[in-house]
Amino acid sequence: MTITLMLIGMLALALINVPIAVALGFVGMVAIFLTHGSNMLPNVALVMFDGASSFPLLAIPLFILAGSIMNASSISRRLIAFASALVGFIRGGLSMVSIGASMFFAEISGSAVADVAALGTILIPAMRARGYSKELAAATVSSAASLAIIIPPSIPMILYAVMAQTSVVKLFVAGIIPGIIGGFGLAVAAYWQARRYNLPIEERFELSRVWQTFKGAIWAFILPIAILGSIFGGIVTATEGAGMAVVAALFLGLVIYRDLDFRELRKACIDGGVQTAVVMLLVASSALVGTFLTEAQLPQKLAQGITGITSDKYMVLLILNVVFLILGMFLHSAAAIILVIPIVMPMVTAVGIDPIHFGLVVTLNLAIGQQTPPVASVLMAACAIAKADIWETTKVNLPLIFALFVVLMLCTYVPWIPLVLVELFYGK
Repeated sequence: MTITLMLIGMLALALINVPIAVALGFVGMVAIFLTHGSNMLPNVALVMFDGASSFPLLAIPLFILAGSIMNASSISRRLIAFASALVGFIRGGLSMVSIGASMFFAEISGSAVADVAALGTILIPAMRARGYSKELAAATVSSAASLAIIIPPSIPMILYAVMAQTSVVKLFVAGIIPGIIGGFGLAVAAYWQARRYNLPIEERFELSRVWQTFKGAIWAFILPIAILGSIFGGIVTATEGAGMAVVAALFLGLVIYRDLDFRELRKACIDGGVQTAVVMLLVASSALVGTFLTEAQLPQKLAQGITGITSDKYMVLLILNVVFLILGMFLHSAAAIILVIPIVMPMVTAVGIDPIHFGLVVTLNLAIGQQTPPVASVLMAACAIAKADIWETTKVNLPLIFALFVVLMLCTYVPWIPLVLVELFYGK
């Protein structure tokens, strides 16, 4: 009952446009006041500070800053040019370019919103000029951008790892195969739409152009591979790798490509700071709620209640899939992870679900949630660029959402898909 009342209170505040982070903090303070009295309120600030000052969480502002810096340079244009040379000969080639470029950019930013901001401003006008409807252009770029939270490095994965107290590096490795399958599934859906709407072929395949554009973007490929390779190889932690990403972004923009001036760098730092503030305030507020729930032993009671109904881990995964798909429609991915993971982890552990496997299931659910209104933060960003109606765009987006849903079902019920590389590199 307590969890239900807290959820209702938080959603009620969200519906009147109170920011999610503020709603979480307010609900947590009220719950602590009603159960422990006013004497506990001075501890609120300490709990929030401790919750947001975890060392692994430092990776979040660093990856966000790296993505913002790279957005300000020519890296997105170079990735698009290479993807166009590689797949532009397929019908609906710009859709394929969007998916391919998003897969490359995902290795840098870890943020789907950053992906839309970097690629959408270039690709959506280009798609409109080639006869794509504004709804189709926005839907394609938006769904492709959600690959950024599946393919490492992923900011939601970092949050999940902290909340579930599991390895962020193993989560990154587990996201590689689902990310590739997701890209392939979106490409199939995009090709079906291209045939349906009779979209044009962009250009002939020319090996010389592939090589030319590859040379122009080679640093954009080498540096993420080096950073992720260092993380996966155990040479650096995810947080240290995020610091390397910032240095790499500055190196690319200032030394290699020489197209990043200090005015753009200042703007990138401000944008990165704003995005970081939003996420970290969510983390701090959630620490307050999590402390209250832990002291009240509500996660354990929820686990006992559901395991009393069924102890089959695949039935539990089915229930949790439904919960996260619904929550994804109303909550930002960070808020959903922060609010729900501490509550459900005792149940996940009790029925024998691997926390890395569950992390990929959660991430894929939230990737779908970024495309399903009314919240749909990534879809809204793409619609703002395309000046398209969000509900009309959602109708066009359904085949692409279905492709992501298929990947979710595969990763849920065929655990080998997300876990095979983890077991290969790190053992069972």
